[in-house]
Amino acid sequence: MDESIRSILADYGRLSVDATELRDDDDLYRVGLTSHSTVNVMLALEDEFEIEIPDNLLRKNTFQSVANIRAAVLEVSSNRQSA
Repeated sequence: MDESIRSILADYGRLSVDATELRDDDDLYRVGLTSHSTVNVMLALEDEFEIEIPDNLLRKNTFQSVANIRAAVLEVSSNRQSA
């Protein structure tokens, strides 16, 4: 999962650093993520993991770090499986 998240960040995040070199808790907004690129990342995550990120997770903190993105994807995936 982390490899996919980092690949999406590399392709859509417009980061100023290599996504593979980020620590899980690095602030993605400090390395170039913008509100526009966040939307592109979100759409790519939805396609990659076949999920729909709900409105309650559409906030800056959700996309602040690789760890936060992973937690959100896992939350949405587990909610989808239990539905």
